[in-house]
Amino acid sequence: MAVVFDVGETLLDDTREFAAWADWIGVPRHTFSAVLGAVTAQGRNNAETFGYFRPGFDLAVERQRREDAGVGEQIDDDDLYPDVRPALAELRARGLWVGIAGNQTVKAARLLRALDLPVDAVATSGEWGVAKPDPAFFDRVAAFTPAARRDIVYVGDHRDNDILPARKAGLRTALIRRGPWGHLWAEDPEVLNAADWRVDSLAELPDLLRQRS
Repeated sequence: MAVVFDVGETLLDDTREFAAWADWIGVPRHTFSAVLGAVTAQGRNNAETFGYFRPGFDLAVERQRREDAGVGEQIDDDDLYPDVRPALAELRARGLWVGIAGNQTVKAARLLRALDLPVDAVATSGEWGVAKPDPAFFDRVAAFTPAARRDIVYVGDHRDNDILPARKAGLRTALIRRGPWGHLWAEDPEVLNAADWRVDSLAELPDLLRQRS
């Protein structure tokens, strides 16, 4: 069996990155978070948040400008949720193949690898050239692991980017209730139908997966 994890609000607490974006576009952090929440509740792409503050906002261009200004994307151990390292290590200790694959940049892939997490492989949409919820992303996930699709569990917090498309691709799914998306959609009827598991902590996964493997 293989377990593949989403990144933002599954492994990483995105608070620092959201704050950095609010600072970059010059709006109060709570204002940015409130608008992000409204966009989320409507089931829209997170990137649409920026358009409310800067019409015509180009995320790729602004991301590069942040990098050029020395305030670009950063990921370190303080951004990991506390349950991440122990849960990943326990899954591997029990013989499961563990991977990370999410909608992140090429730089994020390098930063994640530098954390030396107890996983077998790391990949991002930036490296693959295809992003969730595109079915081709989950085809890459399936090719990424050594397991058959029915034996791959995709773990994420997002109904539309993680749980529904992964299930449609023939993978098992687990929704984690944290971050705005995980809490918002934990009781959503589509999630209840599509998710094999709903968990409050990654620490629950080793025993749950042992029971189903």
